[in-house]
Amino acid sequence: MPQGQPTVVPDDGLTTRQRRNRPLVLVHTGQGKGKSTAAFGLALRAWNQNWPVGVFQFVKSAKWRVGEERALRVLGDSGEGGTVAWHKMGEGWSWVQRDMASSEEAAREGWEQVKRDLAAETYRLYVLDEFAYPMHWGWVDPDEVVAALRDRPGTQHVVITGRNAPAQLLDFADLVTDMSKVKHPMDAGQKGQRGIEW
Repeated sequence: MPQGQPTVVPDDGLTTRQRRNRPLVLVHTGQGKGKSTAAFGLALRAWNQNWPVGVFQFVKSAKWRVGEERALRVLGDSGEGGTVAWHKMGEGWSWVQRDMASSEEAAREGWEQVKRDLAAETYRLYVLDEFAYPMHWGWVDPDEVVAALRDRPGTQHVVITGRNAPAQLLDFADLVTDMSKVKHPMDAGQKGQRGIEW
């Protein structure tokens, strides 16, 4: 793809500008590290374009103080760039699952909030962090998610992260990145560390 030129130009009746500015659904999935990190990189780009950004963390613990949250909140409050809203859905989830019933309810409530915000065009970029898990576990219907994303108004971009993203979502998405693990420090018994995992 030399100089960013597409290899195919569809016969869809859109101008180059209209096609370039289509709202996208992006999915970062796979067993490798970096899915959320890539999504937060997009949030930085959106902030720089003065877009309102909504982050919805679905299964990471609400007690975690992740670096991305602090940085994006500071940037959102700086008066430069776009606004940033950060939503933590319930108490979150860790590798040791505890109260799955309340986690399921929180995930469903979180998805209902995302649908309301999509209908209201609240944000220009939505980061649905770890949202693939609630769909994979059957808490949120992937077909409903695809329908809501297909029917969203305006120019709202949505990025969804998490392992085991459902096939319906992968088929619908405009961009899918499968991050595969080649090697990880945990393979050698090293736990996560500050500045790398959070």
